[in-house]
Amino acid sequence: MPRYLTQHTLACLTRQGAEALAQRMQAGGAARAERVLVNMLEGKMFVEFRADSREALENWLKTEGMHFDFLVRVEWELHEGKLQSAD
Repeated sequence: MPRYLTQHTLACLTRQGAEALAQRMQAGGAARAERVLVNMLEGKMFVEFRADSREALENWLKTEGMHFDFLVRVEWELHEGKLQSAD
């Protein structure tokens, strides 16, 4: 299943609020967060998702009311010094 990275701006969320949001993202459905990284000082959240397609992820985020600043598919990943397909 393809992986995607998203960036989200956390408007006035507390650490507890960011944690609750991350838990919702990990609960899944058409998309599921595998990794969530948060910077509270700058109000940013970066999430690695698995989803069947970009459209499925975009629709899931919209349905859940989760706005994103950007969304990009991960195509390549560095393993042992060599780029390999991320799929």
